[in-house]
Amino acid sequence: MGPFVLRRLLRMLTVMLGISLVVFGFVRALPGDRATIELGERGTPQTIQALREKYGLTKPVFLNLAQPARLLDAQYPRYVAQIASGDLGKGIKSQIPVSDDLRSRFPATVELTLGAILFALVIGVPAGIVAALYRNRWPDNLAMGVSLVGVSMPVFWLALVLVYFFSVVLGWLPPSARADTGIAEFKNITGLYALDGLLQGRLDLTLNALKHLILPSVALGTIPMAIIARITRSSMLEVLGQDYVRTAIAKGLGRGVVVTKHALRNAMLPIVTVIGLQIGLLLGGAVLTETIFSWPGLGSWLYQGIFERDYPVIQGGVIFAALIISVVNLLVDVSYAYLDPRVQYG
Repeated sequence: MGPFVLRRLLRMLTVMLGISLVVFGFVRALPGDRATIELGERGTPQTIQALREKYGLTKPVFLNLAQPARLLDAQYPRYVAQIASGDLGKGIKSQIPVSDDLRSRFPATVELTLGAILFALVIGVPAGIVAALYRNRWPDNLAMGVSLVGVSMPVFWLALVLVYFFSVVLGWLPPSARADTGIAEFKNITGLYALDGLLQGRLDLTLNALKHLILPSVALGTIPMAIIARITRSSMLEVLGQDYVRTAIAKGLGRGVVVTKHALRNAMLPIVTVIGLQIGLLLGGAVLTETIFSWPGLGSWLYQGIFERDYPVIQGGVIFAALIISVVNLLVDVSYAYLDPRVQYG
């Protein structure tokens, strides 16, 4: 296991370098540069040039080919050294370190991801199991029909429908934000409002946070729910046709025991893979959902950075999201050996 993890970490490092190279090159290909955007209408040719020299924007982008002795005296090698030290730069508009923005906004994205993936699991896995047990019968057709609608439905449209129906028409749930306006009792312990309310012994704060979490979680979790249901059905059908399952049934074991202890565990590998991929993507920031629900997470922050052409925010946000996805994929691969003893990592 150790050598496998080490190899994966080295591969992850290569992937992160490649992503940083692509993002860095893409940002530099956009019209204008940081000096022009930061000074705006106040900028003169002299002040813009001075600021460009301050940020090193006058240096070659990737390699200093004109001076082979100073080959790495260029913008990209300097940026790699900067992020390796943990410095992601400062936002152009806010002048707040990108790492501080990540620390303040990531808990909101984590809370939303947990809500969405919990919704997806609670609905998707049982639906997939029922569909497999009643193959080609009405429960199967109903579950797969709902999953097809769920995976085909645009997230922004579903979010707007949920807000209109449950917030505007019925008035049951709040349409945006993480908590009611004016509530200042949330002590930032973990950054997860629902958990912080419990840690403070304030059930009312936890319930308030959960009410705000329901609509964005359902909107964000619908597509993962549909995917998980379909993968669960397919994997369960394959396992239920194996000899050891038929033998367990022939020995007189109850249907529930056969499904939960024999079939479901052996069908978990593809399900865990899909769950891990979905968690990684959601932790990277759900731009549409967070923007519609005014959720102060990574997605809305990154969208604002793109809209304002805030280069440090774009670079830092994309690299952080890629790192999260890579780490989640590594954890999923490692979990295979614990779910299925037949999986061995040399």
